[in-house]
Amino acid sequence: MAEIELGVLGRQCLDRRIPNREKLQHQVAAWQQQRNESKAKIDWQFTTADARIKLKRLYPVNENAPKSP
Repeated sequence: MAEIELGVLGRQCLDRRIPNREKLQHQVAAWQQQRNESKAKIDWQFTTADARIKLKRLYPVNENAPKSP
């Protein structure tokens, strides 16, 4: 989630030259306040079922593991 928010910050706020640190802090604070007031949410489109299929090779099944009831 942090990576997604940083990406949004980069696209919406930091996509231009900002002349100094104070201006940068002011711009980021204003952007953050707007995001919080709008109660911005993440639209997850990658479901758990999709993850199990796509990432199957990264998480192999352990045949010796005890089966859960």
